[in-house]
Amino acid sequence: MEASDGRRRTLTRLLAAPAAAAVTGAIVWAVARFGLEAADQTASVVGGTVAALSLPISLLALRERPAGPDAPAGAAGSPPGAGDRGGREWVPAAAVHPSLRPPASPLPFRGRADELVVLDELLRGAGGLAVICGTGGLGKTTLAAEHARRARQDGTDVFWVRWQDDLTRLADDLTRIAQALGLDDGSLLEAQRGEAVLVDVVWEQLAARRNWLIIIDNVDTPARLSTDADPLASYRGWVRAEGAGLLLLTSRDSAGSVWGPRAVLVRPDPLGGDDAAAVLCDAAPDAGSHAEARELAERLGGLPLALEAAGRYLATATSRYRTFSAYRHALEAEFDGLVAAADPRAADPEVARTLVRHTWDVSLDQLHSDGHTLSRPLLRLLALLEAAPVPRSLITPDLLGRVTGEAVSPAALDAAFAGLDRYGLVGTPHTQALRSGAEQQEEDGIVQVVLHPVVRDVMALHVPGADSAAWCAALDAGLTAAVDDAVTAGAAGRPVARLLAPHLPALLERAPTAAFPTARDSVSRLLNVLEADRRGDLPTFILRRHLSEAEARVLGADHPDTLTSRHLLAGDLYRLGRLHDSCDASREVAAARARVLGGDHPDTLESRHDYAVVLDVLEHQQEAVGLFREIARDRERVLGADHPSTLTSRGSLALALDNLGLHQEAVDLLRGVVADRERLLGTDHPATLFGRQKLAIPLGSLGEHQEAADLLRGVVASHERLHGPDHPSVLSSRLALAAPLSHLALHEEAALVLRDVIARSERVFGPDHLHTVTSRFNLGLALMRLGEPREAAGLFRSVADEYTRVYGSGHGRTRDAQERAVAAEAEARRRRRWRRG
Repeated sequence: MEASDGRRRTLTRLLAAPAAAAVTGAIVWAVARFGLEAADQTASVVGGTVAALSLPISLLALRERPAGPDAPAGAAGSPPGAGDRGGREWVPAAAVHPSLRPPASPLPFRGRADELVVLDELLRGAGGLAVICGTGGLGKTTLAAEHARRARQDGTDVFWVRWQDDLTRLADDLTRIAQALGLDDGSLLEAQRGEAVLVDVVWEQLAARRNWLIIIDNVDTPARLSTDADPLASYRGWVRAEGAGLLLLTSRDSAGSVWGPRAVLVRPDPLGGDDAAAVLCDAAPDAGSHAEARELAERLGGLPLALEAAGRYLATATSRYRTFSAYRHALEAEFDGLVAAADPRAADPEVARTLVRHTWDVSLDQLHSDGHTLSRPLLRLLALLEAAPVPRSLITPDLLGRVTGEAVSPAALDAAFAGLDRYGLVGTPHTQALRSGAEQQEEDGIVQVVLHPVVRDVMALHVPGADSAAWCAALDAGLTAAVDDAVTAGAAGRPVARLLAPHLPALLERAPTAAFPTARDSVSRLLNVLEADRRGDLPTFILRRHLSEAEARVLGADHPDTLTSRHLLAGDLYRLGRLHDSCDASREVAAARARVLGGDHPDTLESRHDYAVVLDVLEHQQEAVGLFREIARDRERVLGADHPSTLTSRGSLALALDNLGLHQEAVDLLRGVVADRERLLGTDHPATLFGRQKLAIPLGSLGEHQEAADLLRGVVASHERLHGPDHPSVLSSRLALAAPLSHLALHEEAALVLRDVIARSERVFGPDHLHTVTSRFNLGLALMRLGEPREAAGLFRSVADEYTRVYGSGHGRTRDAQERAVAAEAEARRRRRWRRG
């Protein structure tokens, strides 16, 4: 066979040489004999003839052609026996090598600007090792592919390797990459002969050559990248941090100890609203507006894998739902069919990681194989709670043991949580939009976990139907015990109580009729803890509303307990600044209580009083004064002249009289209320201090600013001594103190007091709370008196916007803020012109 091959190569050379000589000779002769133009025609004829004659020669030569410089290592040339297979015997062996080119996406890349900046800086800088890590479905591969695309555009050599749980294949891929980056055959031969270590040879080349990017995708089993003797973090194996380019891995494992101290961990979050909406619009451009896409994206939590699934569905012409809105509404009933549909191919991990329903099973299976057998039931238990932060103290070893049927130790529970956190299946809340600053500070001291909403929805599907009732019963018992602990702790338990609040409505909904009183008692007791400081917040209002609805469903709309919850709900609306809603609710509850309990019942009188308070704030003073007079007489007749509720009605009547311009009558009435409270309750009782604070208002109306200031200084000092500087009562009394200070021309002191009150109110109540907004208005007044109209104008404008939301555009306070904003702006312009002149 070798002799035959040699003869064939000799024949090829013998035939090719005369053909070339004939062509050259014919062209030279034609130029000499006929001239250049005729020679050109002759050359065309001769060339065509020779080309036809040389075709068999070329085919023969092609059979002998070696693989060339682009062939895989070992495939070049023609080894023995090549002639019988046409010189392509290397193709089957080379075909098993996957492409090293990065994947391309047909859709635009969205978001991740901060992450790309980090990766770009690493690539342009010293290189090293980076890991894009996080739970499944976050778009880690997509981010890596976009970084690769940008790097290639900038002239970087980019290589893409898919991790397949096979260290040998990775070694082969990295060796091929090192060859492409200039690794010489001599170094490889040294490694082959045992004179050098292959991994060191490869990484010496990667350390010597700059401007490369190697991506190893889906390294979800990093332990298999190394041996027991050399863990990955030692950087002695195939993954190192010493390259002159950037080695970038994607993984679900986010444990820094795994990747070592020199690895830069890039942890992408779910996509933000606009970017997530753009992903949907790119996939299904005819499914609706950007705003509708954003609403759907928010329901899907910005999770790229869920967004892609929704986009594919909406882009399919035969789908039942073809718009973002229709799809979003259908999710409530068909989540498992639309986003989390089961797939028979999910037994293959490579398929499972691309499916919303199964992608997290890949991580849970890995945790199970690593010995964290409790992580899966723990995640399912958390999925039965609401999509809100969960206090870690709620999940006890006893609770998890009840649902798993096995003994669970505290150490085993800690390990289960750690495993879920390592693979990004649970997290900690970064910010909570509904919490005020003080609440966030308090809750930040409590260990808490949160699930992504889609992870929660999918894992809830995995709770077996037969076991669901038992799991819920165990969870309800755990919630009840957690409420008991929070109530027992009193003020110290308030931060945990706030975290428990979103999870308690389900306790009411799941409770059978016989167990409803117990569930209702737990919720009511927790609400008492939440409302002890009377801050007013949305979670408290939502829980109260659920309680009211549950009582109406189980006890009836006219049951006294239902009416009590409705009355308290109206108060929550008032504290939230929803004054018109509070007015309507108070009027309806007062009417219902009068019908059910009678007009003279103390509860009816209480609802009528609260209704009159809202009327007064909404500037219906005549109606409010008339109602207060009636209530004060009725309470004195029913409860007695010295009853606290009677004194409250007299104090409220005094303030309404002051609003009507009857200042002296208001002062006389409030002096009597304060004296009675001092006699009955003591000088430091909260009701007594509140009465003194309110007395300062009509005193100021009469021009008695010094007496008002002295009175309020004493109230502030008492509240600070009793409660500390951040208590709502302290902030309220200090806000009141600023008014007489300004009237006494102590403008700088007033401004300092108000700035401090605003800073504390933003932490305690939140920036949009009515107390905070009113403090800004009063600071604007002080600044105008200090000759600072520009800052005052900005404050008045922001206050006018908030007052419009709270009171309405026609309310006197709203108009006052708007007019003061205009005046302040005019004064600021006048001062600028004066300075220029």
